[in-house]
Amino acid sequence: MGKIQIEIKTSFGKIIVEGSSVGDLMDALETFPENLVSSLEKTISKIAGHEREKKFNEIVRQTENGPILTLKNKEALTHCEAIGLILYFSKNRSNRSSQIRRLLEYSGMKTQVSSRLNEMVKRGLVFKLNVGSPDWTLSPKGEQWIEGKVLPKLRGN
Repeated sequence: MGKIQIEIKTSFGKIIVEGSSVGDLMDALETFPENLVSSLEKTISKIAGHEREKKFNEIVRQTENGPILTLKNKEALTHCEAIGLILYFSKNRSNRSSQIRRLLEYSGMKTQVSSRLNEMVKRGLVFKLNVGSPDWTLSPKGEQWIEGKVLPKLRGN
């Protein structure tokens, strides 16, 4: 008899579990901690988070309140891109919508953050790490978007 495989899709990739029978699969799944996915997401965020802060002084400045955008031409950014940058440079790539709004205001930008976050959810750029949590987190797709499109666009300006 062949192997049975399940794929668990997460915001950062797939977790694949294999077994020779349904019972083996169930046993393997029961050994996983309840918060496995959220723990992995937090760890991945921490690993990737702090290196990028040093490279981007012309784009962002870290303050005690969080990252402030220091761009000369803020019109070069869409509101979603600005929110993405705030999350990208935030601790654990996470922040509350009220704090994102405040940081954008400090940066000289006003926007309807909750509406833009809902648009970004539909595009797969952000998610809530824990259901019911007020914190929004930049997804791996969102991180790729910032690194592949937004930051190169800003470096060109």
